[in-house]
Amino acid sequence: MGRNRIVAIPRPRTGLGLRPQLSDEVATRIRELIMEGRVRPGEFLRLERLAAEFGISVTPVREALQSLRSEGFVQLEPRRGFIVAPLSKRDVTDLFWVQATIAAELTERAAARVTTDTVRELAAIQRSLEQAAAAGRPDLVEERNHDFHRKINQAAGSPKLAWSLASVGRYVPRGLYARLPDWPALAVHDHQRVLAELRRDAPAAAGARMRTHIMRAGELLVAHLERQGMWRPELDEVAD
Repeated sequence: MGRNRIVAIPRPRTGLGLRPQLSDEVATRIRELIMEGRVRPGEFLRLERLAAEFGISVTPVREALQSLRSEGFVQLEPRRGFIVAPLSKRDVTDLFWVQATIAAELTERAAARVTTDTVRELAAIQRSLEQAAAAGRPDLVEERNHDFHRKINQAAGSPKLAWSLASVGRYVPRGLYARLPDWPALAVHDHQRVLAELRRDAPAAAGARMRTHIMRAGELLVAHLERQGMWRPELDEVAD
C-alpha cells in the first residue's frame, strides 16, 4: 500500500509564469548588452542600476543574473556583486563551431527526408528573405532567416537535437544579426546554396553548406565585436 501512496504537491504561494517570464526577458536583454559589446568583460552589473534602466524591481534582475551566471555570461564576486565574465574570440568561435556542427547534422537529416512541399515552402521563405534584403530591411531578413532555419530543423525530425541547437543559439540574441552590415547578403547567398543541395537530394552537401554558413556568420560577429572594442589585443592573447 505504501508503494501506491499518493503524495500531494503543495500549491505554490504565488502564481507561476509571471516573474520567471520577466526574468527571462531581462536575461535576454543583458545577453544582448554583452554580445553587442555594450558591456565588457570585468565590468560590474549593478542590480539597482539595471532595475532602474529596465523600469522593474531588483528581484527579476537578480534572478536573471543568477541564470546568466549558470550559463557562464557573468560571475559573482563575493561582497562585490556580478561582473561580466571573460569572453575571448576563441569562446565566440567555439560557440559557433558547436552551433554549426549541430545545424549541419540537422540539415543533413532534413535533406534525407525532406518533401517536395517542404522544399517549396523553403523556397518561398527564401524569396521573401531576398525581397527584404533588396528593400533594405535587415530586420525582416532576420525574421525570414529564423523561419528558414526553423523549417529545416523541424524537417529533420530530431526535436532533442533541435532543442540543443536552440540552447546554443541563445548566446546570439535575436536582432543582433540585423545590425551586422554584411550579414543580409551572406544570408541570401548561403541560403541559396543550402536550398540548391536540398533540391538535388544531397544530404551531405546540404549539411556542409549549412556548416559553412553558420561559421561565416560567426566570423562576422567576431569582426563586429572587434570593431566595438570588445578585446584588447594583449588581453585576448592571454584569454586564448
